[in-house]
Amino acid sequence: MGAVLLLAACAPPKFLSKPEAPTTITPEKEKEAEVKLQPSTFSALNGWAADDRRTALSAFVLSCQRIKKMSPNSPVAASAKITGGVAADWVGACRAAEKIKSPSTNDARQFFENWFMPYLVMDNSNPDGLFTGYFEPELAGALARGGAFQTPLYARPDDLVSASLGDFNEDLAGNTIWGRVENGRLKPYAPRSAIENGTSGAKLKPIAWVADPVEAFFLHVQGSGRVRIGDGTVLRLGFAGKNGREYKSIGRVLIDRGEIPADRLTMDSISEWVKQNPEQGRKLLHENPSFVFFRELSGPGPIGAAGVALTPERSLAIDRRYLPLGAPIWVETIDPLDGKKPLNRLMITQDTGGAIKGVVRGDIFFGTGANARKMAGNMKRAGKYFILLPTSLLPQ
Repeated sequence: MGAVLLLAACAPPKFLSKPEAPTTITPEKEKEAEVKLQPSTFSALNGWAADDRRTALSAFVLSCQRIKKMSPNSPVAASAKITGGVAADWVGACRAAEKIKSPSTNDARQFFENWFMPYLVMDNSNPDGLFTGYFEPELAGALARGGAFQTPLYARPDDLVSASLGDFNEDLAGNTIWGRVENGRLKPYAPRSAIENGTSGAKLKPIAWVADPVEAFFLHVQGSGRVRIGDGTVLRLGFAGKNGREYKSIGRVLIDRGEIPADRLTMDSISEWVKQNPEQGRKLLHENPSFVFFRELSGPGPIGAAGVALTPERSLAIDRRYLPLGAPIWVETIDPLDGKKPLNRLMITQDTGGAIKGVVRGDIFFGTGANARKMAGNMKRAGKYFILLPTSLLPQ
């Protein structure tokens, strides 16, 4: 699953109160999102020469697995505004990347410079956008309920169904709805509150039990994670479905209520507030009606929307309505822990997320562990990006 962000909807509105203006003035209608590409050069990319692209090259090779399975004339991303051409446009680069064994820093740089050209991505004529972060949580847990482990992580219910809207209307490609059939009609599944209170009427099967309901909530937000069992066993859980309810940011709720200032909102500050206010905290979590179901994964992970394992600090979640999956993206933003330090890095579009909306909108996967959590929890920075397209492909 693509990443679903906790903090994405937490940014304060541009105007916190109604501007003082005559009521007869009609505000200008917001422009509809439109992708524009501006040709660039590698020398114009800030920090390009300093980046070690070897892990980005490895991530790109993983994305080539999907492209290699496609017929040569199949669109790489038929539903995206930047389609990326057809599979045949990428095969040469994929084959060349796979032949590079134990690449040096220079090998990786030369590969991307030889096979691709960078294009600045803009919404209309605006290249500025927002970058956030996500990570793979790790929770202590058990396979059976008992002791401190009282919060279940559920498998996908048998009666949960999904429908790809692109099957009905190509203009809606890339959108999926979830729910269950009731009296011949598809309805959203029960909201979070009903599921957690046991009043949903659904037959739910726990995969594991964890001790901290707040961390379980964050696991839902991230969409995947690990559960470490007492005997040392580690379960890797991935997204298996959701209840079809709209995601609501609890961070935004806390800001609107004046509980946490917007400039102090992080995962840690939310967690601390919930633990200090247990009853109100439980109700706060229920403010978000969206609920995620999981499945056990084997092998490397977590797995992104492109179907491959994500690479820390090299995998990027994007809005697939605008950009193709599997493409190299040069990101220019700011380090989440140091406002004076640039974060300029080559990444690969390998994931999506319900909160990732917009032409210039990226969500960086930071990996697993305490540092990844800290980076992701503090990442909300302005920036821009360049898409790297094969040299043989002229963007439409």
